[in-house]
Amino acid sequence: MNRTAKVGLAALVAALMAVGGGYGAGAAIHHVGTLPDAVTATAQPHVVADKKHPPKPAPPKPVEFTIVGVGDVLLHEPVNRSAGRAGPLDYSPLLAGLDPWIRGADLAICNFETPVAPPGQAVTTYPVFGIPAQIVTDLADQGWDGCSTASNHTLDRGVAGVTATLDTFDVAHLGHVGSGRTEAEANSPQIYQIVRKDRTITIAHIAMAYGTNGIPIPASAPWAVNIIDTDWAIGQAVAARQAGADMVVVSMHDGVEYQATPTQEQLSSAQALAESGQVDLVIGHHVHVPQPIVKLDGGPRGEGMWVAYGLGNFLSNQSSACCAAATSNGILMTATVIAQPGQPPQVTGVTWTATTVDIKAGHRIRVISDAINEPGAGTLSVAQLQARRDLVAGVVGDVAPERTSPPTPAPGVTVTVVPRETPQ
Repeated sequence: MNRTAKVGLAALVAALMAVGGGYGAGAAIHHVGTLPDAVTATAQPHVVADKKHPPKPAPPKPVEFTIVGVGDVLLHEPVNRSAGRAGPLDYSPLLAGLDPWIRGADLAICNFETPVAPPGQAVTTYPVFGIPAQIVTDLADQGWDGCSTASNHTLDRGVAGVTATLDTFDVAHLGHVGSGRTEAEANSPQIYQIVRKDRTITIAHIAMAYGTNGIPIPASAPWAVNIIDTDWAIGQAVAARQAGADMVVVSMHDGVEYQATPTQEQLSSAQALAESGQVDLVIGHHVHVPQPIVKLDGGPRGEGMWVAYGLGNFLSNQSSACCAAATSNGILMTATVIAQPGQPPQVTGVTWTATTVDIKAGHRIRVISDAINEPGAGTLSVAQLQARRDLVAGVVGDVAPERTSPPTPAPGVTVTVVPRETPQ
């Protein structure tokens, strides 16, 4: 739209110049005789008044946008087989059920659970992961802006896996945070800028995980993955705001797998972040099942802080066949942010949308409300879909309402992914 407008303006200017040139030539001819009477006409009184009192410019409008988050991107071997069923690896058909939801979001942030396999090394899955780089390309193509990369699997393939992951994200122009190739990078939040013609809102994203499944963090690279430390995270948030951030989002990889009830550590960490007044939104991962969404007291300016303790799985092979039944499901969280003119942005509400993986259909992710309306597009019956939706509704709580239609992009708003510290 902007390009069209610029082309139209250039064409208009050229046309006016052409008309002006024609008028000039005609005027030269008219000067041979008497000037037309119209030349001596005087301006009407109301025209003079309008020039003295031009209309006031329209007041600035609020900036409103959405932030979308989902659960774990966890590629087990059967998922990779589904992606390669038609030939070369392509995860896009598996992701496609969420296309309108991700492309409708203004800022879309995923949780990248496992590292990319280093170049020249074999792809591996559970229990020590090193996954195909193609998934990063396909996430970018779907419309994601970035992902958290701090998890208990971050060091599955060592520092080389961290480097391969972040290198791949850089090539795809996706943001990333939670792991680092250098100390400077690890201590740099991922910055996203929500840009409208008259205003830019800067969002800092911080991520951390509870541990690394017993894999030692290398003494030569202690910054490779961020381990949960709320004091550190608060310090990062303060520094980000001092550097110009208007909002801070924290991703936390924590909890007990397959348990819908948050642990005391999850509760305490979220409470500390809320009480700091520095964090606007907390997005939780790791347990592979949905957990509650709440609004805690505190937050910036005492306006409260939304917490999604766990968003379950986004894409995986987990189900009741191996794990808890709820591992088939995830939450697509949509946070609405409004920045009034001259005021800081505020998360004004959070909604939840139940998702599920249809394994028999080739690990295709479906928004459950969409799938219920079109059950023939998958292998799950309406009764099965409703049961999965009810599992999510039963734990998410009643503070955040359910959303059954995708967001729409904010008019005139673009997102800029600001590169983190450049590795040396």
